[in-house]
Amino acid sequence: MGKVTSKLQLTVPKAIADQYGIRPGDELEWVPAGESIRIQLVRRKAKGGHELTTEEKLALFDANMARIDKLQAKQSAEAKAKGTRITRENRGWTREELYDDERGLPRGFPR
Repeated sequence: MGKVTSKLQLTVPKAIADQYGIRPGDELEWVPAGESIRIQLVRRKAKGGHELTTEEKLALFDANMARIDKLQAKQSAEAKAKGTRITRENRGWTREELYDDERGLPRGFPR
């Protein structure tokens, strides 16, 4: 639980910072919500200091998907060379490691 200092500062608990990727220097927005206060992480801007356009976001997505396709092709080629296939048992992770409850929500997903 956080505590307000005499300078009206509040420390973000480590578990919350880790879960939401909050780092030193990040900005948090305080939003009134009736009898409560909602804290929102201000979305990081691109290195140039501006928000990414839809075209820039799509270009980044396409570049990342090309990288993933290349990695998967390499893994498939390595498996084929060994005379094996990539299966649930040998892919390096299990569904249970990614999803932690019966509802199928990702680990760390807010409940």
